[in-house]
This record gives sequence, C-alpha cells and structure tokens, in this order.
Amino acid sequence: MHSHLHTPQNANCEEIMTALDECHARGFLHKALGNCNDIKRDVNKCLSQERYARAKRNRDQARENRKRIEKIWADEKAAERGEN
Repeated sequence: MHSHLHTPQNANCEEIMTALDECHARGFLHKALGNCNDIKRDVNKCLSQERYARAKRNRDQARENRKRIEKIWADEKAAERGEN
C-alpha cells in the first residue's frame, strides 16, 4: 500500500483513495479475495497521472530558471568583453 496517500499533492485522487480505504476497512478476507484490486489500480493510475503532471511542472520551471540564469551569464560575459 502507498504511504501517506492523503496529502495536498494528491488532492485530485482523494475520492478514489477514500474508496480504497473503505474497501480495505471491510476486512482482510475482502482484500485477500481481490475485491479491492480494481480500486487499487485506479489509485495507482491517478497517482501516476499526478506524478507525471508534477514532474512536467517541475521540468518546465527548471527550464525557465535555466534560461534566466543563462541570460544573466551572457549579460555578464558581454559586460566583461565591453570592459576589456
């Protein structure tokens, strides 16, 4: 089972995760017979989509930061050339 599912990062998956918690609360035999497997797959799919979206946002932000830093470096390099 996933650790710490109910976090702000996973808010879009809250409904599915609650359904999985309720399914698991029905008891060991209910879980052991595979009655929660479909819900578990849905949780995994939702979390995967959330992780992908978060990684894309982080990647885009890193690219923007890199462009900003490279511009600063280019400006500094141009300033050095102008001084010499």
